[in-house]
Amino acid sequence: MKILIIEDERPINNLIRSTLTADGYSCDCAFDGKEGADLIEQRQYDLILLDLMLPEISGYDLLEYIRSLGNIRAAQIPVIIISAMGQVQDRIRGLHLGADDYLCKPFQIGELAARVEAVLRRSGHSNEKIRIGDVLISPASRQVWKAGTPVELTVKEFDLLAELARHKNVVLSREKLYETVWQEEYTGETRTLDSHIQKLRKKLGWNGQIKTVFRIGYRLEEQEQ
Repeated sequence: MKILIIEDERPINNLIRSTLTADGYSCDCAFDGKEGADLIEQRQYDLILLDLMLPEISGYDLLEYIRSLGNIRAAQIPVIIISAMGQVQDRIRGLHLGADDYLCKPFQIGELAARVEAVLRRSGHSNEKIRIGDVLISPASRQVWKAGTPVELTVKEFDLLAELARHKNVVLSREKLYETVWQEEYTGETRTLDSHIQKLRKKLGWNGQIKTVFRIGYRLEEQEQ
C-alpha cells in the first residue's frame, strides 16, 4: 500500500512517514504543492495525506487538480487533509472539494494512523493480506509468498497480481487491467499484458488459476481446497 505525504513542515512529515512505515505502508514525501503534483503524475498511490498551507501550490488548489485528472484512478485516490486551518468553513470547503477526511493540527499520531486505515478500508483497500491457495499477498508491503517462500515480482507484476486478487473469480477485461496497472489508454495491443500474465503463471505455478477468457481478458480462480 503506497501513501504520498504532502506536508511542508519536515518534522511533521518525518513523524508521519516513520509511523506509517512502521505500520507496513510504503511512503513518498513531498514538501511543497508542485513536488506533490509531480509525484501524483508520475506514480500510483493508494492514499494522499495533504496539508493545505503549502508553498508553490496550495493544498486546496492541489486537491482540485487531483479531482480533475483525466486519469480515473488518480482522480479517485482517497485524500485526508491534515491542516492547522480548523475553522468549520475550512473543513467544509475541503470536504466539498473532494477530501475523504479532515484532521486538524495538532493531532495525535495514533488517531492519524487509525484514520488512514479507516479511509483505506472504505475505499476498498486495507492493510490486510490476501490469501489465495498457498499464495499470500501483502498489499501494504508489496510482498508475495508461495507456500511460505518469498516470490520476487516486478512492480507491474505485483500491481497486476493485486488487481486480479482483489477481483478473484471475476472476469476482468484486458482494457481494464491494462489501464489500471499501466495507467495508460488501452489501444488494443495485448503483448505487454499477456507477457506479464505468463510471467505470473510461471512464478506462482498458476497455469490453472489464471484463466484466459476468450476475446475478453482474464479471471483469477480461487480453487476449492
